[in-house]
Amino acid sequence: MSFIIFFGIIYSLFISPPDYIQGDSVRIMYVHVPSSFLALGIFATIGVSSILNLTLKIKIMPLIGKSLAPIGITFTLISIITGSLWGKPTWGIWWVWDARLTSMLILFFFYLFYIVIWKYFKNFEKANKFSSITSIIGLFNLPIIKYSVNWWNTLHQPSSITLTSPPTIHYSMLIPLSIMFIGMIFYSLIIFLMRYKTELIKFKLYHKKNK
Repeated sequence: MSFIIFFGIIYSLFISPPDYIQGDSVRIMYVHVPSSFLALGIFATIGVSSILNLTLKIKIMPLIGKSLAPIGITFTLISIITGSLWGKPTWGIWWVWDARLTSMLILFFFYLFYIVIWKYFKNFEKANKFSSITSIIGLFNLPIIKYSVNWWNTLHQPSSITLTSPPTIHYSMLIPLSIMFIGMIFYSLIIFLMRYKTELIKFKLYHKKNK
């Protein structure tokens, strides 16, 4: 995992070419884009697990959400910070309240509310219920983040990588971007498994204590 990310960073910084318009500032993309994808993907996973939790009463679903949320909020914060760093040389401004940036900030607060609920409520059932409702409501923000560049006039360009069409980004940039994305996925998976094991132990101790 560390080797993949290390190789991706070396490729991104020293091998991939600068953009013909943005120059070397485009290298921020190799952290910003995978972080953004993971921020959305992790919250979507939390939201779906919350739906399954409330409808099918699958006990492991809230543990999955609790384990993923700190990872997701970290990638969301990285996405916002790197986006700001990228925005200054590209747009001439650190921050602008366009649809993409604002909805991404809203995602950060949904993550934050979800985590705070689990910290605030000592009763597992109450925390489970309110956190699940929060994440399900937050799901409605994800299409806004994804399609904001198509629905409204924003500073962001349309996505260069979609599931329905070939990527429009050159392979010399697509390769390091893919390497960084894969490395971050492996990193997230390892951290998730470590956190899930901890949450499972806490869950068992809670129910043992409250029998």
